Amino acid sequence: MMANVAKYDRADVITRAMMLFWEKGFNGTSTRDLQHAVDMRPGSIYSAFGSKEGLFKEALRCYSSAMSALLQEKIQQQGTPLSGLQEFIHCVVIDNRKSAPSEMCMLVKTVAEITDSNPALLRESQALLKKAELGFARLLEQAQAQGELPASADPKALAKYMQVQMIGLRTYLRTSNDEPAVEKLIEDTFQMLKAA
Repeated sequence: MMANVAKYDRADVITRAMMLFWEKGFNGTSTRDLQHAVDMRPGSIYSAFGSKEGLFKEALRCYSSAMSALLQEKIQQQGTPLSGLQEFIHCVVIDNRKSAPSEMCMLVKTVAEITDSNPALLRESQALLKKAELGFARLLEQAQAQGELPASADPKALAKYMQVQMIGLRTYLRTSNDEPAVEKLIEDTFQMLKAA
């Protein structure tokens, strides 16, 4: 049985698949596209991940983890939860827009594409979006505890607001291509947060 040990880096395969799926979406990615991107034959992909859906779920989780790690990195760099969150949003919405496979959030893009055609993938995307929202809420609670937000602020409500802002800002920038306007909108959003 030792001869059948996988000769691939699972994390690398998932990351490559994530980049492809993020660019083309689940339905827009053919088995051939996937085969070329991850450098594995279809049989090996199915053996390792069970199905295209199985690999896509792993790719969604990889995306979610990468965004969470980026947020933590920005908080470390900026020194406070709120300024870290602001820098994270600026980075995701503006700085990374040319280098990312898509200007849209992969999770939002999946929810828009999948609808009810693949309930398992829809649920996974929705669950990861909810996890991100809960992460924002925890972060905003920390910001409140450190005096960055008023004591009267509602971190859970503000977390929903921040998620809506991120989705909206990315979509607006994609449709308008007006980076200065989006820069100002991000700044205004955080001014409003501090005054909430």
